[in-house]
Amino acid sequence: MSIHLSKEINKLKKLMSEECSLVEESMKQAIYSFTNHDVEIANDVIKQDKTIDNLEIELEEECLKILALHQPVAGDLRYVIACLKMNNDLERIGDLSAHIAKNTKVISATNEFAEFEKKCLRTMMEKSQKMLKDSLDALFDMNIDLAKMVCNADDEVDDLNDKNYKRITKQITNDPNNTEYYMSLLGVSRSIERIADYATNIAEDIIYMINGDIVRHK
Repeated sequence: MSIHLSKEINKLKKLMSEECSLVEESMKQAIYSFTNHDVEIANDVIKQDKTIDNLEIELEEECLKILALHQPVAGDLRYVIACLKMNNDLERIGDLSAHIAKNTKVISATNEFAEFEKKCLRTMMEKSQKMLKDSLDALFDMNIDLAKMVCNADDEVDDLNDKNYKRITKQITNDPNNTEYYMSLLGVSRSIERIADYATNIAEDIIYMINGDIVRHK
């Protein structure tokens, strides 16, 4: 690897580290705001989304510059391509965290259903948050086994989301006066499930980055 390419790769790694930290914190804060009906924290998450958007653009430009100017090969090429793909997934997780925060502002208008919320979403949130953390740990530790564990965990979150859909739509039928509340709850459940999907995408890209194996659709 040339000295110039090495410097650019190191810069890319720093940008990835910054984006990963922001996105993980954004999800953490979104879940906190939901769990505690904290509108102030929810507003912070929504504002933070713009910072993540700007960083996503900067990181994409850096990847394209490396590809155009340095024409990396082998492991370096896989790393840049994987970063380019993970960058998009990270930005989407930031968007979904903001979406959870926006729904939290609707949900926080009442504390009447707090136990119902916990029953539906607590386990799902814990699993999805762990998947994101593990996928990012796998990235920085280059841990292929941890990445595979993330991929295997996705079905559990999908099943929980399906159960939530059935449970919440039944509540809408029984309690139509609170339809807006239940629809917001469905929105949170769907966002959590999508975050797990993106964490899985990141894990798949890490596997590709490490050994060149494309595991999507397997």
